[in-house]
Amino acid sequence: MENNQIIRFIVIGIINTAFYFMLYSIFIFFKLDYKLAVLFATLLGIIFSFKTLGSFVFKNKDNTLFIKFMFLYGILYFVNIVLINFFNDFVHDYYIAGFLATMINAVLSFVLNKFFVFKS
Repeated sequence: MENNQIIRFIVIGIINTAFYFMLYSIFIFFKLDYKLAVLFATLLGIIFSFKTLGSFVFKNKDNTLFIKFMFLYGILYFVNIVLINFFNDFVHDYYIAGFLATMINAVLSFVLNKFFVFKS
């Protein structure tokens, strides 16, 4: 059962991450500050992510968890900003820095969603 949940998270995570990173990249392409690019990409992906993670990964359709979910993604937003800033100091490219930060945030997202938002 646990392996199935991880596999579902990976599949849904790839879709959610691709959606987020596409939006982030578009905002960066149009010269939006990376902090705003992260903010807008995060906000646009929150409802979609809540539904896909809740329904398909954690088998929980309780819409009252949305507040916890938004709080978690507020935290992940700030973690993402810190990570992008950190990685950009080394790679000097907001696309690569954003990609690296997104990979770390994906793992963090699974753990926090599993044990904080959608806990059984």
